[in-house]
Amino acid sequence: MIEENYRIGHGYDVHKLETGEKFVIGGIEIDHDKGAVGHSDADIIIHVMCDSILGALSEGDIGKHFPDTDKKYKGIDSKELLVEVVEILNKKGFEINNIDVTVLLQRPKLRNHIDKMIETLSAVMKIDKKKLSIKATTTEGLGFVGREEGVAAHCVTLINKIWT
Repeated sequence: MIEENYRIGHGYDVHKLETGEKFVIGGIEIDHDKGAVGHSDADIIIHVMCDSILGALSEGDIGKHFPDTDKKYKGIDSKELLVEVVEILNKKGFEINNIDVTVLLQRPKLRNHIDKMIETLSAVMKIDKKKLSIKATTTEGLGFVGREEGVAAHCVTLINKIWT
């Protein structure tokens, strides 16, 4: 029998942007004229991180664990979902090796917010900040992201077995 010491997961998500919605991303709120729409607080970075971690564990996706048909998740702070996902990870005997997130967003520019996002999310997950990378890019005005109709994000996570 081969012991699985390392596993990789991938997450992808899209959220519609609408005028007047609050914009929560990476565990923080950013002042912007548009915000993401979703059942929870629509934090796309946390959602792709959860999907990526759950995928590495072969535990399905965020919708399986926190369905949008359940009223208790309506408007929930996605950081609470991330805490639960990390608990699942640890109970299965794994820890995060590293997480790499790429956000596709025309505006606002995220560069000045990324350090705070990393500080916030690494604290939520109780991991070293060096294990979390968050990057942002535009789509040069192309597609739904370029037209500022939505935001998209990808995430890749490497987890490893905890040795006791």
